[in-house]
Amino acid sequence: MKLNYKRTILVGMAFFLISAFWQAYDAIIPLILTNHFGLPQTASGAVMSIDNILAVFLLPIFGALSDKVQTRYGKRTPFIFFGTIAAIVAFVALTLIDNYQLARVIAEGIPAIEQGAMTDEAFTEFVRTTTMELTLSNPWPLIGFIATLLVVLLSMATFRSPAVALMPDVTVKPLRSKANAIINLTGTAGGILVLVLGMIFATAKNHYMQYTGYVIAVTAIMATGLIVFLLTVKEPLWVKEMEEESEKLALAEATPLSEEEAKGKTEPPKALTRPELISLLLILASVALWYIGYNSITSKYSVYASNILHFDFNFTLIIAQAAAIVSYIPVGIIASKIGRRKTILAGIILLASAFFIGNFITAETPEFVMMPVFILAGMGWATINVNSFPMVVELAKGGDVGKYTGYYYTASMAAQIVAPILSGFLYDAFGMRLVFFAFGTLFVALSFVTMFFVKHGDAKPIAKASALEALDVED
Repeated sequence: MKLNYKRTILVGMAFFLISAFWQAYDAIIPLILTNHFGLPQTASGAVMSIDNILAVFLLPIFGALSDKVQTRYGKRTPFIFFGTIAAIVAFVALTLIDNYQLARVIAEGIPAIEQGAMTDEAFTEFVRTTTMELTLSNPWPLIGFIATLLVVLLSMATFRSPAVALMPDVTVKPLRSKANAIINLTGTAGGILVLVLGMIFATAKNHYMQYTGYVIAVTAIMATGLIVFLLTVKEPLWVKEMEEESEKLALAEATPLSEEEAKGKTEPPKALTRPELISLLLILASVALWYIGYNSITSKYSVYASNILHFDFNFTLIIAQAAAIVSYIPVGIIASKIGRRKTILAGIILLASAFFIGNFITAETPEFVMMPVFILAGMGWATINVNSFPMVVELAKGGDVGKYTGYYYTASMAAQIVAPILSGFLYDAFGMRLVFFAFGTLFVALSFVTMFFVKHGDAKPIAKASALEALDVED
């Protein structure tokens, strides 16, 4: 039993374009809201949580809907195609509205305001307040920006669950941690390309730049990923082959049809046992907790690094992504040996440790000191991310993979609703410098407690067919 790496990479092109979008979104939207519209961190956090509010309701719906839809191109591919096209168009349009607001800010001379004797944090707040007054004098650009942002986020929500559900559709259960490692590796490549673009366009160095050219370059990467996906992925054929292999290996997901099922009298999937349900709830609680901690960092890191630490956030994030790339495949292999739960617990320790060390980084700290911190964070997040989603869909029964994918993303998105709003409120109350990494450390550490008590979700080992096959330790 071998994982088809080439096929998995091609399936991962959907995640490639999703990751490219979210990397750009998380980088520039907080900067636009804070520097161009003058929103305080609480309000900016509320806007940043809109995508997660929508996702809580829409991801399960579109995940379950894609389970039921059947076309000549498969269940998931139509969602990926139409959603990506709509998102690309709306994302570019979003920057045009921002350009109008930016022209107003520059015309008022706000970028030229003298700092005087104020500290960096005090001056940043003074400029933000001045910009906010301009926004309040004519709120229509902000209203148009938020309305277009909703279109972008709705477009992305329509295909995220179908895209992620495609991997378990074409991969037998015991290989899903390894496959998810490849999927995440492919997605990370998309994120790194966008971070490189950020360095080329200097998105971290100019608070008052127009982002249209940058976003067009990002959407070109997304379009490229979509084209490769459409030309190479044969969803119906690959799903059929996975079902045949699962049946051959006597796995629970693909059992032969009974006479009643053959006549169309299918029974609903069996319910989870009580221990399985408890494990599912604990896994989802863990997902929520580590996403609160992680998203509180990622959703505002561009602002924190630029305005507080005066670092190039693109470079440090590339370091984290590179560490994740190196980790993905080994982590998938390790999980197949010691189990997903133990591997995730190790990843939580790594991520919490990285965030804890981050509390001691200041504007005076040499930038190279950030490198080991972000290497640790990248390795920790990769270790968690590779194994958490497969633990959820491992518990799926029959044809419910899309629905369980929706559960996973409901938990993660619900957490990401809470994270930017709650952390933003604390930033406004106590300052970003004091709260930023401490908040992330606390919630990631709490996820260790809930994950510790999980008992189900590890892949079931497959008996080797022969003595020769038993020597194959790779899978």
